[in-house]
Amino acid sequence: MTHRLQAIARQRSIRSMALLPVVVAAALVAGCGDKSASGEGKATQAAARVDGSEITVHQINQVLSRQPGLKPEQAEAASHQVLESLIDQQLAVAKAEEQKLDRDPQVVQMLEATRRSILARTYLEKAAAAGAGTPTAEEIRKYYDENPALFSQRKVYALQEFTVPGTKEQIQPLMEQLKATRGTVQFVEVLKASGIKFNANQITQAAEGLPLGIIDPLSKVSDGEALYITGSDGLKALLVVASKSQPVSFDQAKPAIEQYLTAQRRRDFATKEMKNLREAAKIEYVGKFANKPAAAASGPASAATTAITPPTAEPAASTSIDPASLSKGLSGLK
Repeated sequence: MTHRLQAIARQRSIRSMALLPVVVAAALVAGCGDKSASGEGKATQAAARVDGSEITVHQINQVLSRQPGLKPEQAEAASHQVLESLIDQQLAVAKAEEQKLDRDPQVVQMLEATRRSILARTYLEKAAAAGAGTPTAEEIRKYYDENPALFSQRKVYALQEFTVPGTKEQIQPLMEQLKATRGTVQFVEVLKASGIKFNANQITQAAEGLPLGIIDPLSKVSDGEALYITGSDGLKALLVVASKSQPVSFDQAKPAIEQYLTAQRRRDFATKEMKNLREAAKIEYVGKFANKPAAAASGPASAATTAITPPTAEPAASTSIDPASLSKGLSGLK
């Protein structure tokens, strides 16, 4: 069984992304210099002009910076694609301004909402980056040791995922029959014999790409057997068709663990910061909101954490752990 992990730790991604503005600026400025009468080249930050309006290298770099996983060697091609998109955008913006759509009350409200959202998110990100700190070596090691199914006993799974809708009365006896089977063929025969419609999906996934709630129990399931997850609307069964041990050493896992724990610290810091801000402010609820439910008080602080999200990293060798997948794996069952 072969499986390629999606990415390596953010440190390498940061180094790669740091190169992009330089690469893009060099590529575009070289082809966008104004020529003086004497023939001497004059560098400019303009990448294109659309009816007199400039599109700059800075605008292109800003778009590229929001594309995690982009490699330096992909920068030139990506920069030209972004430039073409910005040209289309500028043409549409010019028409919108010509029709005075920028003065439309709804548009003004949306622009203001976007400005407020960016300001609030930027404040929380900067405050968390400055105040949350980084996990200690002991914390990183502890996390590694406490999660063997993710690291020292990590597996890559070939799974058959079965979703079976039904009531508790239908699902319980069916699940007992399924537990007595061994292998995909018998499993499917029992499902078909039940007369209940079901959906099947094949998955090949490493442990860190799975939800937190199933990583440890799934590691104890033998090939040919299934892990069962029941709910009010039916049953989900993960049949382990095959599994292969692919442990990850502490040194290999350390960057991803550090990144995940750092992101977690920042989320916690953002929640605490919003709580402090609310306590220090004078907030008055009026009108129909005057009698708000007491439980709602914790909502805004929790919502604030959405501004701090784990970063994404670039693709790399299969011996590394992807921080983004690790974050997904630690997010729990949705």
